[in-house]
Amino acid sequence: MYHFFIDESQKEQAKKTGEIEITGADVNHIKNVLRMRIGEKISISDGCNQEYHCEIREIQEDRISCKVLCSEEAYKELPSHIYLFQGLPKGDKMEFIIQKAVELGVYGIIPMKTDRAIVKLDSKKEETKRKRWAAIAESAAKQSGRTVIPEIYPVMNFKEAVKFGKEFEFPLIPYELAEEMGDTKKILSEIKDGVKVGIYIGPEGGFEKEEISYAIEQGCKAITLGKRILRTETAGMALLSILMFQLEK
Repeated sequence: MYHFFIDESQKEQAKKTGEIEITGADVNHIKNVLRMRIGEKISISDGCNQEYHCEIREIQEDRISCKVLCSEEAYKELPSHIYLFQGLPKGDKMEFIIQKAVELGVYGIIPMKTDRAIVKLDSKKEETKRKRWAAIAESAAKQSGRTVIPEIYPVMNFKEAVKFGKEFEFPLIPYELAEEMGDTKKILSEIKDGVKVGIYIGPEGGFEKEEISYAIEQGCKAITLGKRILRTETAGMALLSILMFQLEK
C-alpha cells in the first residue's frame, strides 16, 4: 500500500469529518506517476505515530479526497533518536546517504563542513541543496513506511555540529585509528531506549587529528568500525544498521 504524509490541519480535518484531502506535489504523484484510481486504498501518516487507512473517493485537478476507513497507532520508529552528522561528500553521494539513512531509521541529518571536505557551498547553493535533500528524505520516508519525516538541518561547521550533539547521551565518532573493538562493543551495548545518539562521519579523507581531539575533549566517544577503511557513504550506514538491529522491537 502506498504511503503519504499529512500536516496538522489535515489531521484535524480527518478527526472532524473522517476525510482527508491530499494537496501539493502528492496529487501529481498519485494521478500521473502511480496512476491510482477511485476506490484504491492508501496509507497516510500524521507524523505522530497515527496512521490512517484510506480509500480514494475523488480525484480533482489540484486535490485528492480520501475517506478514512480506520486509524491506528503505528509505532514504526526506533525507540531512540539517532542523528547523523555527515561530512559533505563529493558528487551526489549525499543524496544516497540521506535515502539509506532514512530507510535505516535516522531521526535527523546534519550536513557538516569539515577541514578535509572538498565540497564548498555558498548560501544560495546550500538552500537549493537542502530543499533537494529534504525531498529525498520525504520520498524515502514514504517508501519505507516511516511515520515521521527526518529533518534535514542547515549545514554546520564541525565545531557547531559537535556543540549541537554535546548534550546527547551517546555522541559517537568512528575513527580509523581507534583500535579497541571491545571498548566499541561495550559502548554500543549501553545504548538503550529513549536516548539520543549522534554519529559523526567525516568526508572523503576522514577527519583531521585536531578534529578528533576536539570532539573527544567535548565528550564524543571515539569508536572503531573494524580493521577495514570504510568509505564516507558506507561508515554511517554500517553503524546505523548495527543500532537499528540492536534497538528494534
